[in-house]
Amino acid sequence: MCRIDYKTQSRANVSVTDLEPIFSYVHLIQQFSVQSSCLERGFWQILITVDSGLLMEHGVDLNQGKETPASAGHILQWSQWQLLDSILPTGGFAHSFGLEAAVQAYMVSKPEDLKTYVIHVLENTGSLLLPFVYAASKCPNMDTYTRLDKILDATLTNEVSKKASISQGSALLRIAAAVFVELPSLKKMRDTLLGSGTVSFHHAPVFGLICGLLGFDSETSQRAYMFITMRDTISAATRLNLVGPLGASVLQHQIAHIAEELLSKWMNRAVEEACQTAPLLDTVQGCHGYLFSRLFSS
Repeated sequence: MCRIDYKTQSRANVSVTDLEPIFSYVHLIQQFSVQSSCLERGFWQILITVDSGLLMEHGVDLNQGKETPASAGHILQWSQWQLLDSILPTGGFAHSFGLEAAVQAYMVSKPEDLKTYVIHVLENTGSLLLPFVYAASKCPNMDTYTRLDKILDATLTNEVSKKASISQGSALLRIAAAVFVELPSLKKMRDTLLGSGTVSFHHAPVFGLICGLLGFDSETSQRAYMFITMRDTISAATRLNLVGPLGASVLQHQIAHIAEELLSKWMNRAVEEACQTAPLLDTVQGCHGYLFSRLFSS
């Protein structure tokens, strides 16, 4: 990674001529971004620190000459939003995060119980899975992903949740490789890993990997993972007839600030700090396979 830091000690002694090297680099990056989609940041990244106030004092606009409507950054946002869209067929709605088993065990029977359950799921997700999302998004390459996948596979002792993680992760990577064609490295990585047979394709590191390649910063990647967990759990509650569609939307909005607090509590942690905070939920989810009749896979 090439990092270029341009810092000045005194604004009074700086002229536009002094800034020309920075402008050249910015122009180079803008041109290269258009040619290569500027998305393979798992393999290269150029970071420039510029005093924007100083540039404005000299009447310099870094956006001058850019084709805003067709810029790579705006196109990239469409891909980022699509990753979080429920229409992306990753199979997430086939899983209830143990909610179906909790309902049949009479742990969840009314709206107050559901809200408590969702909060515990988010707490457990933050403590156990966010470290893997964080690490994968910070360094989205094959070596890092392979290491994280093996660690998570050894960490998950619940067979039901382990199978659910592998199922969702495999589907997400397959769909992402087919949809996000601007990321050729994603398909190459998937083909290589499938051929090696050394990884399980767990969902959290796959999600972090794709977020990193799509340009999400690490904090947004972790927030997005908490969001889809909350969304899928509440969606499962709707299909289990615990709450209606409108009530589900209200519940999601009510829990959003709690989810943000949990994110602040657990984000940016190393995988060595990953832990379970809701062992009862993990135990109940492990009983899902023993249910006589069930709607969800987990």
